[in-house]
Amino acid sequence: MEVQRELSEIIRTEVKDPGLNNVMVTVVSAEVTPDLKYCKAYISVLGSEEAAGEALLGLKRAVGFIRKELARRVNLRNTPEIKFILDQSIEYGVHMSRLIDHVTGSMKSEEAGEDLEEGDDWDQE
Repeated sequence: MEVQRELSEIIRTEVKDPGLNNVMVTVVSAEVTPDLKYCKAYISVLGSEEAAGEALLGLKRAVGFIRKELARRVNLRNTPEIKFILDQSIEYGVHMSRLIDHVTGSMKSEEAGEDLEEGDDWDQE
């Protein structure tokens, strides 16, 4: 958890790669092996697929700097090699939520239309 928090902070405040300009990168989770040699950092990028690809390339270019900063900030026996992996689960969740909202909105519109038709029948009697 501490590695995840520090990676987020380093990426947000210290990394100056052009691939990370104008995008918001979130470290969703970080898995460190028990021997502290490797770390998989799952990231989410707010923006298009192209922006996500650029951000991932920017992080890969800056991985040496990020690793050095992580070693300085977190007292670990070894500083893990970091592999950044794009995690699209948040974007997928937002997409599914929009689809659900669209469907429920359509259903409410249809129900409202049916209510009006039934109301018209009552007015005619």
